[in-house]
Amino acid sequence: MTLSLLSPSPSALCFLGSTSSLSAEFSGHFRRLWTSRSRTGPALPVLTRASSEKDDDKPAFNPFGFVTDNPSSRSAIQMPESPAEDGNVGQMLYRIEDKGKEYGSYVKSGKFRWFVRETGSPESRRGTVIFLHGAPTQSYSYRVVMSQMADTGFHCFAPDWIGFGFSDKPQPGYGFDYTEKEFHEEFEKLLEVLGVTSPFFLVVQGFLVGSYGLTWTLKNPSKISKLAILNTPLTVSSPIPGLFQQLRIPFFGEFTCQNAVMAERFIEAGSAYVLKLEKADVYRLPYLASSGPGFALLETARKANFNEIASQISCGFASGSWDKPILVVWGISDKYLPQSVAEEFQKANPDSVKLKLIEGAGHMPQEDWPEKVVDALRMFFR
Repeated sequence: MTLSLLSPSPSALCFLGSTSSLSAEFSGHFRRLWTSRSRTGPALPVLTRASSEKDDDKPAFNPFGFVTDNPSSRSAIQMPESPAEDGNVGQMLYRIEDKGKEYGSYVKSGKFRWFVRETGSPESRRGTVIFLHGAPTQSYSYRVVMSQMADTGFHCFAPDWIGFGFSDKPQPGYGFDYTEKEFHEEFEKLLEVLGVTSPFFLVVQGFLVGSYGLTWTLKNPSKISKLAILNTPLTVSSPIPGLFQQLRIPFFGEFTCQNAVMAERFIEAGSAYVLKLEKADVYRLPYLASSGPGFALLETARKANFNEIASQISCGFASGSWDKPILVVWGISDKYLPQSVAEEFQKANPDSVKLKLIEGAGHMPQEDWPEKVVDALRMFFR
């Protein structure tokens, strides 16, 4: 018997490559998947998404699961039992639209609505901790850490920056232009609305808006009691990930920022682990729901002067410039920022900076290994 292979038409592939909610890589994977199946052959086997040793093996449909920078999951394809029931964007949004809002509520501050997670209470005996995320992620990454910190007597807040997560995403030129100065101003307004007046503990992680958390700290040292930093560019030698370089390229940046799986790909590419489906859903949701967060990230990346920001941070926290306690908690499997960045930062101010290395954690240790982050923070915020 002669078996023939059925290939998709060029027009079909063009359609797949142009669909806004899917990566342009889909067409290539679809071609290989399609042509590997005989028209009269056996049914295609179900392949499940790779997972870390800490995750449960639970097959589930994720149409974006194979679009990732992580070699351990790049070729992992998940197929639903009934593709027609799960395969369009509207149905996926309906399935995940209520996910990822643990401990959160909306807070009006000035002209904007912030989405803010809160655990503990103002009467918590050990003080207030503010957690600030980086780009292109959201405060969801701190959900486990802040829950466990509240259990030991801390009052915790973790906002989504304006333009990110579930917070407002104003169009550039209409009240917010995504500059460092504006991020600082709106953050100060939010602190006032939240009633955070006494010196508090601050935890910062990540690129761009994460770095803005540190430059704000340098301008407001009296408002900080102690500072903890998780995997953030701290020196002028800190590399700039390819994502942010691509966003700054005219036209190509506009295309890149509308990749619905951008956030989860960025997280997985910087980590030793692959995100479980329910986590990937949350990081993907804002970018899948509208074009707003993509353009917010685009404007933020283009307005940022990476070298100047890194210089501010490096010099501002050096010996003689900063004397308050700093804890650097560093996931040593970070694919974006090497361990040498943290060591160089500590060397510049050994009297104030303590370094805690976490094996098995990558660029977002609060997501990869929250228990170890909590242990380090509990000891430090005493």
